[in-house]
Amino acid sequence: MFLRRHFAAAAARALLPIAGAFIAVLLAAADAQAAGLFGSCDEAAEVAALSAPMAPWKGAPLRVIVTAEKPSEGELSLIAPDGSVAAKSHARHGGPPYFWFAEIAAPAAGAWHATLSRSGCGTITRDIAVRDTAPPRPGATAGVIWPVRAGWNRATEDLFSAWIEKLFDAPLDAEPSWPNLREVLHDRSRNMLFNYLGLGEDEAKVVISPDCADLVYFLRAYFAYKMGLPFGYSKCSRGGGGQPPKCFGWFTNLSPDTAQQPGQKESFGEYLRVVADAVQSGAVRVAASDDKTDFYTVPLKQETLRPGTVYADPYGHVMMLVRRVPESGGAAGVFLAVDGEPDGTVARKRFWRGTFLFAHEPALGTPGFKRFRPIVREGNDSLRRLTNAEIAKDPQYGDFSPEQAQLSAEAFYDRMDDVMSPEPLDPLRAMKAAIDSLEEQVKTRVGSVENGRKFQNGGKGDASMPDGPAIFATTGAWEDFATPARDFRLLIAIDVVRFYPDRVARQPGRYAMPGGKSVADVKAELQSALASELAARKFTYTRSDGSAWTLTLKDVIDRAADFEMGYNLNDCVELRWGAPEESDEASTCKRHAPAAQRAKMTGYRNWFRERHWPARA
Repeated sequence: MFLRRHFAAAAARALLPIAGAFIAVLLAAADAQAAGLFGSCDEAAEVAALSAPMAPWKGAPLRVIVTAEKPSEGELSLIAPDGSVAAKSHARHGGPPYFWFAEIAAPAAGAWHATLSRSGCGTITRDIAVRDTAPPRPGATAGVIWPVRAGWNRATEDLFSAWIEKLFDAPLDAEPSWPNLREVLHDRSRNMLFNYLGLGEDEAKVVISPDCADLVYFLRAYFAYKMGLPFGYSKCSRGGGGQPPKCFGWFTNLSPDTAQQPGQKESFGEYLRVVADAVQSGAVRVAASDDKTDFYTVPLKQETLRPGTVYADPYGHVMMLVRRVPESGGAAGVFLAVDGEPDGTVARKRFWRGTFLFAHEPALGTPGFKRFRPIVREGNDSLRRLTNAEIAKDPQYGDFSPEQAQLSAEAFYDRMDDVMSPEPLDPLRAMKAAIDSLEEQVKTRVGSVENGRKFQNGGKGDASMPDGPAIFATTGAWEDFATPARDFRLLIAIDVVRFYPDRVARQPGRYAMPGGKSVADVKAELQSALASELAARKFTYTRSDGSAWTLTLKDVIDRAADFEMGYNLNDCVELRWGAPEESDEASTCKRHAPAAQRAKMTGYRNWFRERHWPARA
């Protein structure tokens, strides 16, 4: 729970004037409670609000988002200066935090009121002054990327979570993807912080195409930049010699790792490039006991696994949670996350064993769910990160936990099953959900292989292939268009699906087993349903000559061994999809990787066959 004195202080800092405008308000719970705005609701201290842009005026859409820690029914209304209700929304999103959103495309100048009426909690009111003319633009601050105007706390973290969820919102059955992060941030219907500062800062022609580690840092940096919050990143090793990654340098928006300080709008775009050059997945895999890192591990609970939480794959992939869908009506609960690929694409994915890999090996560091380590300001110009012990004691956080570092892989997945779906699952529906996730993973691979085909058609010749474990993490065309890491994960996903009936038989207590049927009966029915589902689900890829070819998920399962050697972008796409030799499917294949590369792949094949990621030297 909030300490009100801390929350009110945060609100006061957030209201510091900036170039004649104000940063969006965080509701000061103590003051609001004294004014009687919450009635008898004792959850008042867990509500925050944000209006956009920073200095509202009639020439820009007015957007308001209100967050709450606890679930309750409510309605958000935007009341115009003439007293009329200009917009309302009773749709509650998220959880936790829960949030409401409303927007006015062309607000009239004058005094607006945002009100949130919640069942049993009274009405919360936030006054918003909308100017008649465009506000003065905030100026740059010499020597920093952006000034710090507010602090990280429960309220700003909740607003960050709500912003992330809205940014990547889509129906559960959709499979949204974007060619790059810029496409997401420039979608004004998603990004309520578009041009928030009034600088035209999102109009700059900046290519924003982060890979997986860059993506989570970019999203955190973007929100911090807009809101005037502290931000930092570390330079870290990738681990090696049997040792986990370690971080050895930390840079912030107040002490940037760059000598050039142009105007505020331009400097942020340049800053992202500096960050991208510095960060990589090792920063997210640093040992859970290490305080000198940008992340800390959290307990596996619904209230801690919220949008903005980062997942560290032990093998180098990084994702960010964007939504939790609770278990309902017999359907399993779902966690959704986004990731960035080396080719710049951003896609949303479901949590499951085939995508969120988990394993404990000393040289790989600590995998699992983590949050950005809080950064606090000391004095005027000094920032520092809270230690694990400080986070555990801080009333704004209190969620550091070494739990994940102590779990085996099976215990981790069992714990996540309990978090997502506390009630026993229907075994058939649960298996179909796993097949859905495999299908999603296969369709994502279609795009990656197609990007490699387009690269081949560019006439640039064979891409060079790294040696040893470097095939999984390098630079250049191999990093962008080869798929060794993706195919390694795909093989694990294939195992999860084809052995799902066996898993149900091993853990019948985890499932709502049909009455009157033995475990053997249920397993046999699942095996039959699995075969039917895999044969019925189809997808199409583009062959070397541009023609389409259709496969089924059954083909993918049957060709699992071929994916142990299907990751080289110098091979034709038919070979990468396991087309049998001399088949009609393979007839359009005209390209093969150099013999020396195929020889190396043969030597590395056991990594894929045994599902064992090689350690770095």
